[in-house]
Amino acid sequence: MRNENVVKFGQINTIEGYSYLALVFIAMPLKYLFDVPLAVKIVGMVHGILFIIFCYYLLIAWRESKWAFKENIIFFIASLVPFGTFFTKAKIKTYELKSFN
Repeated sequence: MRNENVVKFGQINTIEGYSYLALVFIAMPLKYLFDVPLAVKIVGMVHGILFIIFCYYLLIAWRESKWAFKENIIFFIASLVPFGTFFTKAKIKTYELKSFN
């Protein structure tokens, strides 16, 4: 049986990671190098919404999967580092198939 909230967390983990990369490597250079501040406003708002959804599903998945608090902290800190969420994908996959109560 798959834990659907962990699956959703894995999906939002990836999407949020891509939005962070778009913010850091596309929108911010557009703002600071080419004087296009609208890019950061749009991408920043999208990323902010995705980050809130990420945090919500992190808490839900943590509660249902009963993984260690340390794992929860690692997932959160990885989301703050560019490319960090992509290093946690394999670990999230292991929790998708674990049974839950």
